[in-house]
Amino acid sequence: MIEIPPIRPVVIEHRLHRLVCPCCSTSTCAELPADVEPSRYGPRLSGLVGLLGSAFPLSFGRTQALLDQLLGVEISRGAIATIRARLSAALQQAVEEALEVARQQPVAYVDETGAPTGNADGCNPAGRRGWQWVMVTPLVTVFLQGLSRSSAAAMELLGHTFAGIVVSDRFSAYNHLPVEQRQLCWAHLIRDLAAIAERQGASREIGAQMLALQQHLFAHWHQWKSGAIDRPQLLHRCHPLRLAFEATLQRVVDLGCERGEQTPWAQTVRTCRQLLQRKQALWTFLQTPGIEPTNNAAERALRQSVIHRKISHGVQSSGGAICRSRLLTVTATLRQQGRDVWQFLEQAWIAHRLGGVMPSLVPDR
Repeated sequence: MIEIPPIRPVVIEHRLHRLVCPCCSTSTCAELPADVEPSRYGPRLSGLVGLLGSAFPLSFGRTQALLDQLLGVEISRGAIATIRARLSAALQQAVEEALEVARQQPVAYVDETGAPTGNADGCNPAGRRGWQWVMVTPLVTVFLQGLSRSSAAAMELLGHTFAGIVVSDRFSAYNHLPVEQRQLCWAHLIRDLAAIAERQGASREIGAQMLALQQHLFAHWHQWKSGAIDRPQLLHRCHPLRLAFEATLQRVVDLGCERGEQTPWAQTVRTCRQLLQRKQALWTFLQTPGIEPTNNAAERALRQSVIHRKISHGVQSSGGAICRSRLLTVTATLRQQGRDVWQFLEQAWIAHRLGGVMPSLVPDR
């Protein structure tokens, strides 16, 4: 039988001796030892407060309730906010290092989602909607939150010299990248093809044809992933599918539509035209080993941010946005690496507050 004993917090009280000179009345007080945390809350408890706001996305109220009921720790919402702000500062170095390493990786899976940001600190006076960006790489996963969904915001995440392959949807913020440096997400493309197949007229037949080609393509891909076929066989089997898919796109574009036409067929033509313009980016996963055909890794990483948004309805300041991004970066990266998040937060708190070696999110550093 497994049982949990009653949990009681350890309260450590430090008393400092004070003397007053009888001659000059000068008051002299002892100082805390260098290894004593000057905060009311210790490193392990502070790490747990961060953990409950990232790996287990609880609201401030539920964090209060859990700490009180399970641990017997009474803590105010203001104290929770202060602890997380201090954790954010402690994690700055590790997260900046992770971002630098992410920008040097051979592939990055990127995506973005809405993340409301308030104006409590005066940094969003226009009330713009915030956006949470994520970059998933083989080594680390990095989150950034800002007030823009533009190409500039994408470059802030990827950097201006990213040389790897970017796997993303067809959102225009990524159009600054050379087509040979992109892989368009086939999961998003399937939704586009399904939408075409649901339209009336010629669109239905064309959508069904392209969906059938996609299904054959993924059947071969999964055969290769399972080891049933080797890579030359994969390329050989996918080549005629690629030719047929591109030929279908070209046929639709050649049929065309009137400029400004607002019909289901016109929507089909525009989608096919956009795909044809970036057709090379549909097949990067076949040409470059180590690339997945979908952006599912980034979408999975963003689910945690979406849960946060639904629970807390966003953050109230830019400082809160930075804090949330850093905590999500640490949580996602350490889970990716199979490492202990709570222990990392505790070590980062100690290193930042008391001095010492800051833990790294990058393996072998």
